[in-house]
Amino acid sequence: MDYRRVLVTGGAGFIGSHLVGRLLQEGLQVVVLDNLSVGKRENVPKGAEFVLGDVRDSIAVSTAIAGVDAVFHLAAKVSIRASVAGFYEDAETNLMGTLNVLRVCASAGIRKFIYASSMAVYADSAKPVPLPETHPTVPISPYGVAKLASERYAMLVAAQSGFQAVALRYFNTYGPRQTFTPYVGVITIFIQRLLRGEPPLIFGDGEQCRDFVYVGDVVEATYRALVCPVDGEVCNIGSGVGISVNQIAALLCARLGPGIEPQHVPAHPGELRNSIADISKAKQLLGYEPHARLSEKIDEIIAWNREVMGT
Repeated sequence: MDYRRVLVTGGAGFIGSHLVGRLLQEGLQVVVLDNLSVGKRENVPKGAEFVLGDVRDSIAVSTAIAGVDAVFHLAAKVSIRASVAGFYEDAETNLMGTLNVLRVCASAGIRKFIYASSMAVYADSAKPVPLPETHPTVPISPYGVAKLASERYAMLVAAQSGFQAVALRYFNTYGPRQTFTPYVGVITIFIQRLLRGEPPLIFGDGEQCRDFVYVGDVVEATYRALVCPVDGEVCNIGSGVGISVNQIAALLCARLGPGIEPQHVPAHPGELRNSIADISKAKQLLGYEPHARLSEKIDEIIAWNREVMGT
């Protein structure tokens, strides 16, 4: 399809702002809708139109979506831990906000809807093995429940309203512009603690295994979901490689704080023990091929955090 104008919700955030840059490079007109609760106005690349607003606000969504051919819905309240205690607030944005966007899409004449879902939709895995999209979807956090429900609403509303829909289950994305919070982005959290001379805090035994995928690879997959003839599909987007939290801590301590030992604290409820992506479906349908390696990108992430912290 010949897409001309697209909307990125959450386009001032970490992944969203990188995606906006990629779309502009492709010559697309890009509208960004963001409430700046986490994202930053300066993250939005020049050339994109910016609408300050919340995905729960129908007027703001309608304003942003006018004349748009496709929607990338990345806006979310991203915190598995916080969703356990604040499940209502989580659902307000992650489920009801998505439904509001879908409701406007249904009457706006868009042609494609790309939804940023999450690995949190899966049931936990006893072993650190890659999970295909057919792995049981039994979320153990409210965040995962809202993401899974939103996926299914997206497919249903799209089919009923005559536009295409694709859901991408992002795994642990890392890279520049990741906003520091106590809850999200273990690599950023560890780096910033070490730059302050503080030990990384590891929740549980640290042997939980994660799939860390570079933001540039996630953006490429997301762009491909627009231009590839894919509809009604769900795809994992990760690196396909697992690494333990202990290994991440050891790597970063060696780079930034030789002699600093990580500290272990009690595990949090709602977090998966093992979460590694089987990316064979994304390779087949999207031509997706992750290129970045964590060991090669870590200096870039450290440098960006140093600049942000002024160290």
